[in-house]
Amino acid sequence: MVQRSSPRRRRQLVAFGENIRRWRSINGLSAAELAERAAVSRQTLRAIEAGTGGRIDSLFAVLGALGIADAAVAGIDPYDNDAARARIDDILRGGGAL
Repeated sequence: MVQRSSPRRRRQLVAFGENIRRWRSINGLSAAELAERAAVSRQTLRAIEAGTGGRIDSLFAVLGALGIADAAVAGIDPYDNDAARARIDDILRGGGAL
């Protein structure tokens, strides 16, 4: 079975949640205001900001309400990553497809 939790993953989730909280602060929003704008419960927002939970659609609702959903999607684009781009080139040169 694949281990879904590790100290590194936990640190990443906490850092991600802290960044969301910082974006909320930068935008001058209380947690209640952001939860309302994102149409999620306050408990869901609390879990996302703590890095302990939340569904992906709830996460994207929060990111959208903060105006950063597109940036989050762009941040994981493999075509904008040097290592991934090199692997993509190797795959395509070898006759593979994505």
